[in-house]
Amino acid sequence: MVRARDDDEEDMRDFVKIAFAPIAAPEAGALVVFVGEDLELSEAAAALLPGAKALIKAAAEPGKFKGKPSMSLDILAPHGLSVSRLVVIGLGGEKDRAELDFVTLGGLVMGKIPGGSEATILFDFPFEIANLPAAAADFTLGVRLRAYRFEIYKTKKPDDEEKDKPAAITIAIKDPAAAKREAKARDAVADGVVLARNLVNEPPNVLNPEEFARRAAELEELGVEVEILDEKALGKLGMRALLAVGQGSHYESSVVIMRWHGAKSSKAKPIAFIGKGVCFDTGGISIKPAGGMEDMKGDMAGAACVVGLMHALAARKAKVNAVGAIGLVENMPDGRAQRPGDIVKSLSGQTIEIINTDAEGRLVLADLLWHVASKYKPQGMIDLATLTGAILVALAQEYSGLFSNDDDLAAKLEAAGKATGEKVWRMPLAKAYDKMIDSKFADVKNTGGRHGGSITAAQFLQRFVDGTPWAHLDIAGSAMGSPASETSQGWASGWGVRLLDRLVADNYEK
Repeated sequence: MVRARDDDEEDMRDFVKIAFAPIAAPEAGALVVFVGEDLELSEAAAALLPGAKALIKAAAEPGKFKGKPSMSLDILAPHGLSVSRLVVIGLGGEKDRAELDFVTLGGLVMGKIPGGSEATILFDFPFEIANLPAAAADFTLGVRLRAYRFEIYKTKKPDDEEKDKPAAITIAIKDPAAAKREAKARDAVADGVVLARNLVNEPPNVLNPEEFARRAAELEELGVEVEILDEKALGKLGMRALLAVGQGSHYESSVVIMRWHGAKSSKAKPIAFIGKGVCFDTGGISIKPAGGMEDMKGDMAGAACVVGLMHALAARKAKVNAVGAIGLVENMPDGRAQRPGDIVKSLSGQTIEIINTDAEGRLVLADLLWHVASKYKPQGMIDLATLTGAILVALAQEYSGLFSNDDDLAAKLEAAGKATGEKVWRMPLAKAYDKMIDSKFADVKNTGGRHGGSITAAQFLQRFVDGTPWAHLDIAGSAMGSPASETSQGWASGWGVRLLDRLVADNYEK
């Protein structure tokens, strides 16, 4: 797996170790079992754990445990069992089974298992599961996502040093070999999410545009073809809109193109993913308020997602041709920085009037979208960007905003969002919004004002896709600082890697 830093092998370590084994009664550690709302155990659990049913029912009443979804019952030193803890997880009744998400369930269970401890999960249920090995693989994905921590810059160890060690989890299942095979692809996705999270969590004095490009280049180890375009190359191409954003920074801007050739036919059109990579965003001359500006280290979450996705596709050897393109810049307010009122010429030839230098991400994406559309002729393009605070006003942090010029692509993204829990909500695009970004002095201006800010930003981007089927995902509310969930406890969520991997798996692999 791609490491976060070359000088520390521990930076990317997992905080959990997972093994698969046949169903058997454990001799030590914690034991996790599942029950329905009637508190019934699976046949295997009942046979292996005589007396457990009565024990659970006796503990359930004072603990007000009724086996409803997400409820848990923790029985310490359970009488008659050799384990130290019996953790009982409720799954609810028949109506709840249709909504049972094994990724979320894995995260829930991992939340009950402290670092440094051992646990056996009896992966057997009081009702039939259609594909138990696939369910177990999804479960392990949730376990790994919940176990994630970013603590590489902490020098003080916790008082209880055992908690800093990985938890050891054994999943006891009827066909452990099949579950292990299924889990390989999920491990690739988990690695991609972890990579994206690490990139977003890194401090900006470490992850500048040059360092980000170097880390993206490490994907070559997985067979990804990587090309880094420096400022000289970008100037020759004519990416003046992108270059204008970073001209106030000490660090050079760059574009990284990542190509995965996994389809049977080399002539198969690729699917393309484009990410905004503003490694730190002060707002430039239109400087942001000081409060919360430290969060702007995460303004490259779109680019982080694209790198994590390309890792996942390559690691699981996805049968698809894919292009990942990220624009890496830093938006700083020095004497060379662009000014409100400047006019820049984009790669497309369209001129852009700069109204607000804090509307910089769309300038980066404008040149990237045009370059990818014209050079690689993809069958579709999806860009991801922490683009507007306005999307938070519209959707809070529960959904990412989806804008698209193609109903079929939008529907595919919505379906992938429902399947993974990385939900999107389609927002409008319409010619009526164009007048808000028409400029008196240039072809377009880079902001249409406060009203409909997410829509006018997407309307701006649409002018640079050259008719290619395209979707824009505004992830400002979901990629960083998002609410804690069963699978994401940290500040960076790695949002989008699972969504887009599912999109590819369901629609583009051949």
